[in-house]
Amino acid sequence: MSAEPSHPVPLRASDADREAVVAELQDAAADGRIDLDELGTRLEVALSARTLVELAPLTADLVSTVQPAQPLLLKGGMAGAVKGGSWRVPEQIRAYGGMGGVRIDFTRVECRLRVVEIEVDGQVGGVEIVVPDGWAVESDQVDPALAGLRDRTTPEKLPGSPLIRLTGTCGMGGVTVRHPKRGERRKLLRESR
Repeated sequence: MSAEPSHPVPLRASDADREAVVAELQDAAADGRIDLDELGTRLEVALSARTLVELAPLTADLVSTVQPAQPLLLKGGMAGAVKGGSWRVPEQIRAYGGMGGVRIDFTRVECRLRVVEIEVDGQVGGVEIVVPDGWAVESDQVDPALAGLRDRTTPEKLPGSPLIRLTGTCGMGGVTVRHPKRGERRKLLRESR
């Protein structure tokens, strides 16, 4: 029989664990909960941490007391609904296609969230979601229903970019997730000059 260790072995930290702590520290600095000097010090420790035990104290005092925001509700109704331009992305979005459809455009937003949950119901008009290159989309929890899901995004996720997690049903109108088309890319490039 082998002797059991007297102390538990600390679990190793993954790159994803370190990235999550870095993102939380950056959010805390942006909110003014820590200053830039403290951010630098904590980032050094986070990036060199080998175990979860080393990461835990870096964010232990940063628990937010802010209540989670209400989900953004988008209803297509008869005329449709569009959420685009520069807007603050909440953690949760509910999109109901109605008859006119819903379009959610993330190409001009700055999103510091790691995950954005979107509950879709394509109904008759459908739901279209446009995400920048480098954003990842997880759509395996969506019921294809009658019209189905069209995920035209690439699987490559840039470090620090959000994950869009879709749930719900495609209904009769369907759900499409895609990157900007060529004309949309040209327009974004012109606007950024």
